[in-house]
Amino acid sequence: MNQKSGAARSTQGFTEKQGQYLAFIYTYSHMFRRPPAEADMQHHFQVSPPSVHQMIVTLERNGLIRRQPGVPRSIQILVPPKDLPILNWLGIYLS
Repeated sequence: MNQKSGAARSTQGFTEKQGQYLAFIYTYSHMFRRPPAEADMQHHFQVSPPSVHQMIVTLERNGLIRRQPGVPRSIQILVPPKDLPILNWLGIYLS
């Protein structure tokens, strides 16, 4: 698959789109001191509830996040923050 589709794996082991979700979860968690709900991600990314849920399931299956079954807002990022595309996501570019 090509890079534009977001399906190409980065050197960190996740796709560009997965990196965007991970960066959102990380940033949201630090801003609001709790992980986002799936509805928060749906609103931010302008996608359907099943799309968000599938992404969360994929991130968990790939070992990028951990959740506690039956506990809302229990997402934990398992990727070191330095490996997240946070600066790109925020539109901050280092020279």
